[in-house]
Amino acid sequence: MSAPSADKAMAFLPMAKKVPTEAGEFQLPSIDQPFVQGTVATSVGPVPQVRTELTRQDVHGHYLVRWNIGRDHFTVEPGLYAVGRPDAYSSVLVGANYKMSFDLLRQALTCRDCWLLILDTKGINVWCAAGKGTFGTEEMIDRIKASRLDAVVNHHQLIVPQLGAPGLAAHEVKKYSGFRITYGPISLKDLPEFLDNGLQATPVMRKKTFPLRERIVLVPVEFMQGLKQGIPLMLFFFLMAGLAGKGSFTEAALVHGLPPALAVLIGIISGTVLTPLFLPRLPGRAFSFKGAIAGFSLFVLLFTAAGPLTHGYSYLEQVSWLLLTLAVSSWLGMAFTGASTFTSLNGVKKEMLRAMPLQFCSLVAGIICWGIALRMS
Repeated sequence: MSAPSADKAMAFLPMAKKVPTEAGEFQLPSIDQPFVQGTVATSVGPVPQVRTELTRQDVHGHYLVRWNIGRDHFTVEPGLYAVGRPDAYSSVLVGANYKMSFDLLRQALTCRDCWLLILDTKGINVWCAAGKGTFGTEEMIDRIKASRLDAVVNHHQLIVPQLGAPGLAAHEVKKYSGFRITYGPISLKDLPEFLDNGLQATPVMRKKTFPLRERIVLVPVEFMQGLKQGIPLMLFFFLMAGLAGKGSFTEAALVHGLPPALAVLIGIISGTVLTPLFLPRLPGRAFSFKGAIAGFSLFVLLFTAAGPLTHGYSYLEQVSWLLLTLAVSSWLGMAFTGASTFTSLNGVKKEMLRAMPLQFCSLVAGIICWGIALRMS
């Protein structure tokens, strides 16, 4: 099929975007990457060979990105890599160019010979990238052609993480690249057994759970992202209270700016820490509602304990604090919809359409109530 007729045919396919005209431009990853220990000779050139053991630097990088430090730059070059000494008959496993995902994949393949086809997911893990479209059909076809994979191996089979399935149209990949997709296990710990069993997955390998341990892992990065969003709002309250309040700037900022800033902080803690920790036990199905319940509970607990300190503040001002906490905790709690097994993509979209107007109204109402109370003080 000629290029123009292929593009015309693709226009009728249910793809997010058409395969670009430059798709398949030959490219192999550079060997100047810290995890590369050599090359494997192939008919298309030297393919970088990667280590399977993680270094202290790798582990340190994992720790930093867990706290959202350098997260946007924690990537590897996409393309074809070798593990061990693979040949034309070795398996081809597909992964994402988020370095933590890449590191865990190569670590799971210790003492094995295989190829890794790493897609350009813009530094996003497989599961999230499948939902965002970067781990998708177009990128898969492009990367297969760019790596000249059909000239490297004598088979036409790709092993793809099961969590990447939502982003792929397997029949389109096969039609336009010739490679068929076999879905691997959900967890990397099951990958060796899957490979040893002739690419057969047990029912347990197909089941995704969301235990407490996995939810705790998400807390640091979500908390740091919550702080990044919340700190400007907290500074806003300090600044406005200092400028509009009675007395000196410092005194007014502390008296009238500190409580709403604490309310925002309570919302951040509720939405990013309490919501994932107590997720199965919080009432309701919507994550926005679960986040709001967590925020309300922590607000009542802390402000009840600090009852004597709230004397002198008007009822309107205290209501504003609660509205701020609910808005922030509900918003941040909703972020976990994309990291859990509790909902679907359509469910996420419906929840956001319903919750975001309420969250916005709660935030605006909280700021207005606080401003009125400040003027009346």
